[in-house]
Amino acid sequence: MTLIIAGDRSGTGKTTITLALLAFLKQKSSKVQSFKVGPDYIDPMFHSYITGRPCRNLDPILTSVNYVKSCFARHCQGVDYAVVEGVMGLFDGVPLDKLKGKRQKAKRKMQPRKSFCQDYGSTAHIARILDVPVVLVIDCSRLSGSVAAIAHGYGSLDPKINVVGVILNRVGSDRHLTLLKTALKPLNIPIFGVIYRQESLTIPDRHLGLVPTQELPQLNQLMDRLAHLAETCFNWEQLFPYLTPSPHHLFKKAGGRRQKAGGIQSVKIAIAKDKAFNFYYPDNLEILEELGATFCYWSPLEDEKLPEGTAGLYFAGGFPEMFAEALSSNQQALNAVKQAIIKGMPTYGECGGLMYLGEQIMDFEGKSWPMVGILPTTAKMGQKLTLGYKQAIASRSSLLLNEGETLWGHEFHRSELTLPPSQPIFNLSSWHENSPSYGEGWHCYNVHASYLHLHFGGCPQIAEKFFRHTLDFFKNLALD
Repeated sequence: MTLIIAGDRSGTGKTTITLALLAFLKQKSSKVQSFKVGPDYIDPMFHSYITGRPCRNLDPILTSVNYVKSCFARHCQGVDYAVVEGVMGLFDGVPLDKLKGKRQKAKRKMQPRKSFCQDYGSTAHIARILDVPVVLVIDCSRLSGSVAAIAHGYGSLDPKINVVGVILNRVGSDRHLTLLKTALKPLNIPIFGVIYRQESLTIPDRHLGLVPTQELPQLNQLMDRLAHLAETCFNWEQLFPYLTPSPHHLFKKAGGRRQKAGGIQSVKIAIAKDKAFNFYYPDNLEILEELGATFCYWSPLEDEKLPEGTAGLYFAGGFPEMFAEALSSNQQALNAVKQAIIKGMPTYGECGGLMYLGEQIMDFEGKSWPMVGILPTTAKMGQKLTLGYKQAIASRSSLLLNEGETLWGHEFHRSELTLPPSQPIFNLSSWHENSPSYGEGWHCYNVHASYLHLHFGGCPQIAEKFFRHTLDFFKNLALD
């Protein structure tokens, strides 16, 4: 089996507990695979830092139920331990009928969901479709006897969810623990771990969540402390039997791999990857590789030139606003990117990539820093958070889309553009009924730039078209 680490709500300590489990398991084996429910980028960075393996996102809204199943089965093969970190509270998801309703309004060929689900995309939904037991993390800092009501309610609300135990987090004292255990005793639910308040054991965060791993020089020491915490605070005799993937999961259909087409040349795509740009789904890169792409990683912060032989540019999201001055000062890189785009190089930019391709980034202090200047707009940082799943309907044909094509993505940013696109590539709307739609996304030269984060497992045609454009660009270069 494997385990899903779930919480009764956001902020219960799921991530810290998952990292502690992974850190201890990594000391036992080199083959530890982690998964993260939902669209998050930053938590998986910490998973991967510990395990040395890419953490895989399990998100049926951005992809599909079948993709989630095949991804899980494929990446559980050959590992000794597997752990899934949930998202938000156990049952926090999206009502499926609302998703259906939004799709039925779109004038296009639909991609129907299979059945009704009140909490689509939630941790509970993933537990059901993968048939994986759940450990519930409960923040006990402001309760005692009520812990029993929480454990009972979460364990009995859906009989298809197998809550096999609880982890009591932020316990205040031995007396507090006694009260908690007394309350839970009639339920006969195992306590897999007890974590006392750890005021000094925190991971720094900022406006979009945790500070990424590349910016934390003391991370090794923190992970050692988490491993020790797991060793001393968890009941491993109860936990170990649940952490090894079982044949039931391994022998599910593990398809979904694309084979490189015979006779297709490899083309080089330059992947911007450094402290400013690091929000990549590993599956996105693998899908491009399976199509025939090879990657050259480079840093817009430090490198002055694009990698030799580049035929396409991929800028992920990240934190360019935190490094705007350094990005702006690297004039050679800015000019190299601009000239490549003017020459027609296919370029894909998401969120932070969109900001970098604009004229300027205005940081939280109101200072403006010149950027590439391909898009006639400035990204201005603010306090308003734009967050959530969005349905995107192509309002016109562009580099990667045909008019009327529909897909699902995710927005997560605190910036806004001073000038919206005059001819947006998307009409975006939220999943809930009657949500207003608005235009978003840029297409100029051979650039696709948008705030929308996409998982290519749910829209493989985007990866295929991007690859084909890079291949055409490469062939034209050879003719020149």
